[in-house]
Amino acid sequence: MYSAHTRSLLLVLSAGVLWSTVGLGIRLIQDADVWQILLYRSISLSIFLYIVIYIRAGVSPFQQIIHAGLPGVIAGLSLVGAYAGGIYAIQHTSVANAMLLFAAAPFLAAVLGWAVIGERVYKGTWISICFAVFGIAIMVGNQTFDGSLKGSLAALGSALGFAAFTVTLRWGKETEMLPSVFLSGIFGVVITAMICAGLGLPLVISTQDSGISVGMGVFQVGAGLVLYTLGSKSLPAVELTLMSLGEVLLAPLWVWLVLGETVTSNILAGGCILLGAIAGNAIFSSRIRPPALL
Repeated sequence: MYSAHTRSLLLVLSAGVLWSTVGLGIRLIQDADVWQILLYRSISLSIFLYIVIYIRAGVSPFQQIIHAGLPGVIAGLSLVGAYAGGIYAIQHTSVANAMLLFAAAPFLAAVLGWAVIGERVYKGTWISICFAVFGIAIMVGNQTFDGSLKGSLAALGSALGFAAFTVTLRWGKETEMLPSVFLSGIFGVVITAMICAGLGLPLVISTQDSGISVGMGVFQVGAGLVLYTLGSKSLPAVELTLMSLGEVLLAPLWVWLVLGETVTSNILAGGCILLGAIAGNAIFSSRIRPPALL
């Protein structure tokens, strides 16, 4: 029999493995635009989370959304922006570059939390942020705006969206993420359907593209969040942070094994500095404040 701590580690690790497949999934999309992918992914995510939340709570997710109020709405919209930026980033730059830049979200959340809701940022975190900025500068330093730089900026925009989601949950004193993620799925369906109509993009896409997009909504995002929610309650923040690095490292591995995609030396060097900053901040934080439940 596994201990409760071991089970939690396995659940969170499994969530990271599922999340790490996003790059491979998007690379396998043949023709669909970012908005078409997000539309189908949002539909399947919403249906999946509605079922999961109803089974867990015994009430409609819409009732929990009403309870969440304005913070829940802002959190949901922040995730829509994060999703769109993430898909666009992976379509326009390497998976390794995009995933490493996504990993900057905790630092952006620290700065947003300090600026918006007055949360304290410790000296060690500021030092880690400086190293992270240095690493990001190395990663994007030789990129041109008509090339992968657009993807890098989209990846940072996605990280900012996730950071805003995190800060909004703390502002609203919500510890349960699934209702807000469900709301992001609803927003995603409405917003992307309107954008597709405005851009003249067809709502019907190929069987392969729709199948991959639906699968990402259910397994990559939905099931990953359920596993993470179940496992994160029993783990300190430092372990959650360090285990989240597994997602960043696995995502480029899948596209390298399946599609042969490689990365540049700048991305490797800057990425190592960024990952070191994340790990250092997690270890520093665990020593100066008690573990927090996410």
